[in-house]
Amino acid sequence: MISSDRPPDPDLADVRAAQADRAAFATLYRRYLDPIYGYCFYLLGDHHDAEDATERTFLAAMSALDRFRDTGSTFRSWLFRIAHNQLANALRSRRRHRSASLDLVPERVAAEDPARLAGEAEDARRLQRAVSRLSGDRRQVVVLRFVEGLATHEIADVLDRSEGAVRVLQHRALRDLAQLLAEDAHRA
Repeated sequence: MISSDRPPDPDLADVRAAQADRAAFATLYRRYLDPIYGYCFYLLGDHHDAEDATERTFLAAMSALDRFRDTGSTFRSWLFRIAHNQLANALRSRRRHRSASLDLVPERVAAEDPARLAGEAEDARRLQRAVSRLSGDRRQVVVLRFVEGLATHEIADVLDRSEGAVRVLQHRALRDLAQLLAEDAHRA
């Protein structure tokens, strides 16, 4: 049952169209390709691994599309839940194979003030290092909320937790993140 305080799923018409005609899935694919890839890249830190996880996410979504029901979960949170599961598999596989992590912050090329850009890049790297040091669930909440812009109820769907638990997790994650950034600033 859909809670009355949740907005209607804006993707529902496109989902119904894709359930009737698989070619219509292209609309959903184009809409969510960048956000799903960004989520995967942010947590995996490797372009190729993120592409693989993104591809597996969309293949799994397409094959399970007929089972999607508008029963409290938005299509977006359902899709991110699939990505969450793909990431868990990729991270488990990575732990078994022990690969080196890469620097996740791409270098920006711009005709702006180089000193300011260097400062912004260092701030981004410092933030990214701090986020990577958060525990798995806390890191997931920060990325889903502040990088991907999911609402609390959507994060609850993705992580299979209550909205209250997500709010507590987010509060603790932000507290831990502030502490990690402060420790990093004292070392610098």
